[in-house]
Amino acid sequence: MELTGFAVAIMAAGKGTRLKSKRPKVLHEVGGRPLLLHVIAAARTLVRTEDIYCIVGHEAGRVRAAVAHTGVNFVLQEEQLGTGHAMQVLKAHLQLPGNRVPRHLLVLSGDVPLIRPETLSALCELHLLERAAMTILTAVPPDPTGYGRVLRSSVEPIEVKAIVEQRALTSAHPPAPEINAGIYCFETEALFAKLGQLSTNNAHGEFYLTDVAAMLVADRRRVIALKADSVDEVLGANTIAEMMHLDQAMRAATARRLMAEGVTIFRPDTCVIDSGVTVGPDTVIEPYVQLLGSTRIGSDCRIRSYSVIQHSFLGDSVTVRNGCILDGARIGDGAVLGPYAHLRPESNIGVDAHVGNFCETKKVTLGRGSKANHLTYLGDAVIGAGVNVGAGVITCNYDGVNKHTTTIGDGVFVGSDSTLVAPVSIGDGAYVAAGSCITKPVPADALAIGRAQQVTKEGWASKRRAARAPVRTAENKA
Repeated sequence: MELTGFAVAIMAAGKGTRLKSKRPKVLHEVGGRPLLLHVIAAARTLVRTEDIYCIVGHEAGRVRAAVAHTGVNFVLQEEQLGTGHAMQVLKAHLQLPGNRVPRHLLVLSGDVPLIRPETLSALCELHLLERAAMTILTAVPPDPTGYGRVLRSSVEPIEVKAIVEQRALTSAHPPAPEINAGIYCFETEALFAKLGQLSTNNAHGEFYLTDVAAMLVADRRRVIALKADSVDEVLGANTIAEMMHLDQAMRAATARRLMAEGVTIFRPDTCVIDSGVTVGPDTVIEPYVQLLGSTRIGSDCRIRSYSVIQHSFLGDSVTVRNGCILDGARIGDGAVLGPYAHLRPESNIGVDAHVGNFCETKKVTLGRGSKANHLTYLGDAVIGAGVNVGAGVITCNYDGVNKHTTTIGDGVFVGSDSTLVAPVSIGDGAYVAAGSCITKPVPADALAIGRAQQVTKEGWASKRRAARAPVRTAENKA
């Protein structure tokens, strides 16, 4: 659903020092995509892209470059002085001439990739229904250590008294296993009115956005909380180990989704399937398969073990035998690949075509029903329908400076161990004799032989052996 009167602010300025990484925290990947892209995708289900604001700081240029294609807005937090400071920077940006201050603001963390749009929608709906000034998303993890705690009212459980950071907890506070997930809805006017009152008098010396809750309660404004159905969807990651926990959870959810849609996945725990992958019903995915990036696989396919398929499109009834690597390839219906075929970018394999064991293709079109079954390299080539490419054939596409194209017509037979030196063309129905080096155009229906004439010298081998035989003397006989 699209929310009216809402904008979304995504906090993505942090460094993530505990990751021990040069990469900005929000650009670390789970499920095959940066953390921040997952959060943006969830936000785009609720509001228009132009109403999403990413607050960037550490390595701001890298973060912008990684997600600029989404069309979101960027707000620069030059100094990272806390979550409250991030909102102060956003306030200043939204109040510039020509900008629009939204009635409500949904605040998200850029490192919470499992957050579901359904949860965010429920949070916003509750916020509107209860006419709250602030609505907090919470969760109850097995171990709340390290998280800020939400203290609810004993009279009205939906209402919140305050959010207390971990370091500020004392024995005077009641046991509070419910954590603040760092996701909020605000009435924007109420939030902006309190941002100037924030202080850095705390353990981190930062402006805490969480302090706004107690300020609003003191003004008798409604501050309420909604508990998420699953703690996993609100957890961020501060270490690589925690990042991999999120990755595992996301991939498991992707596998469950695909299986619910009719895909058979043997040993899904051994497969690596990115969250953006789609697979048609009745396709079978064997153990130890990787399906990555924007891959699309049709129905009734079989993807055998140890194959890695990235950013590729496979039609229906495609067989990918063991150990194939596909990157940026398009495969027509009924095609058979492998085992151990390598299809590089811009490989376009036609309907019912075969690319066999230890074959490599790059920027090639292989026509309907054509076959290259053994030990072949096809690069920068346009190959027609019904072509047979023998074992060991090479299109010599590179002259040391430029790449050149080989064109092969329909119904051509290319004999084994031939080299086709581009630019060169072979007409429809032609034959190339095995072992040929073809450097000139071959007309349609012709036979091209490009090899030295065979010379046979009878008895040559026996004479050679006789000449090399050792001389037997009385001495060496002994």
